[in-house]
Amino acid sequence: MNNLTAWLHGFLPPALNAGRRERVYSCIGAGLGLLLTEWISHLALGGFNPWFIAPMGASAVLLFAVPFSPLAQPWSILSGNLVSAAIGVGCAHYIASPALATSLAVALAIAAMFQLRCLHPPGGAVAMTAVLGGPAITRLGYHFILFPVAVNSAVLLGMALLFNNLLHRRYPHLPHAHPNAHHTADPMPSERNGISRQDLEQSLANFGEELDISEEDLLSIIADAEKRAQQRHFAGIRCEDIMSRDVIRVDLHAPLQEAWDKLSYHKVKALPVTDPTRQVVGMITLHDFFLTESARRSGAPAWRQQAVADVMTRHVQCVAAHQPISDLASVFSDGGLHHMPVVDADRQLVGMITQSDLIAALFKS
Repeated sequence: MNNLTAWLHGFLPPALNAGRRERVYSCIGAGLGLLLTEWISHLALGGFNPWFIAPMGASAVLLFAVPFSPLAQPWSILSGNLVSAAIGVGCAHYIASPALATSLAVALAIAAMFQLRCLHPPGGAVAMTAVLGGPAITRLGYHFILFPVAVNSAVLLGMALLFNNLLHRRYPHLPHAHPNAHHTADPMPSERNGISRQDLEQSLANFGEELDISEEDLLSIIADAEKRAQQRHFAGIRCEDIMSRDVIRVDLHAPLQEAWDKLSYHKVKALPVTDPTRQVVGMITLHDFFLTESARRSGAPAWRQQAVADVMTRHVQCVAAHQPISDLASVFSDGGLHHMPVVDADRQLVGMITQSDLIAALFKS
C-alpha cells in the first residue's frame, strides 16, 4: 500500500523553484520571441508557405523558461531541430506508412541528437511535422530543413540571446569561471576535498539517466548546500569572537617609512590603512613594498619619500563584527586573501582577522 501511495504521488505536480518575477519574464520572453520570430520569418521568406512551424512554441518554452537547461543551449536548438528535420524528411520520403514513418523519424531523431550531444525535445516535434505536416511541407522535400526550420530556429535563438542577456540571465549558460589567484592549474582549495568533479562524473555514470542540468550547475548547487551547512554549524561563532582587537594600523597620510617600521617591529605582513575618523580606506602589505622598490629601481622616486596613500591597495574587502566566521572560509581559501579588517556599521576599524585566527577557531570547534 505504501509503495502504491508513493507511486501515485509521482503524478502530483512537483514544486517549482522559479520565483514570480522569473515566471513573468518567461511568459513575456516566449510571447515576444515567438511574435518577432513569426514576423521576421514572414518578412524573410515572403510568400513562402509554411514560414512558421508549431514546434517553435516548444523551443520557446525551453529558451525562455529554462534557459539554463542543457536542452535549451544554442547548439541544442540549432543542431537538434536541423538533424530532426533531415531525418523526418527522409522517413517521409522513403516510408509509405505515415504511422511507421512518424515513429521511426522520432526514434532516429532522438538517437542522432544523443550522438551529436544536441538533445532538444522539440526536435521530436520537428521530425513529426516533416512527416505529418501536410502537402505544403511534403512538397518542400529537403528544403524544409532550411525553410522554415533553420530560419525559425535561428531567429528564435537570436531573440532568446537578446532577451535573456538584457535581463542578466547567463545565456548561453556557461559555467562560472573560478580562476586560481596564483595562476596555476590547481583547483581552488575548497574544491580539493569533499565532492570532486570525478566523484560527480562517476555518480552520474552509475545513475545512467540523462539529467536536465549541467555538471557545473550541479556542482555549484552541491557547493552552495555544503556552505549553508557550514554556516548552520558555525552560526554561533562570530568574527568579533576571534578577531584581534589591539590592531596595528597606519594613517592614510603617514610616510611609507612609518608603515615599514610597524611591519618590521610587529612582524606582521599587512596593515589596515585608516583615515582620521578611523574608517578603513586601504591595506598596505609587504607585497606593496616589493612593487614599490621595483618601481624605484626603474626610475621612480624612492619609496621612503612617498606616503602610504601612494602605494596602498584601495579596494579592500572588510567583514562586519557580527558576521559568522563561516563567511570567511571561501574568502580566505579561494579568494587569495590572508588578512581581513573587521569594521562596525560606520566602517570604522574594530579588529583584524587572519587565516591563523580562522584556522584556530575551526580547530577548536
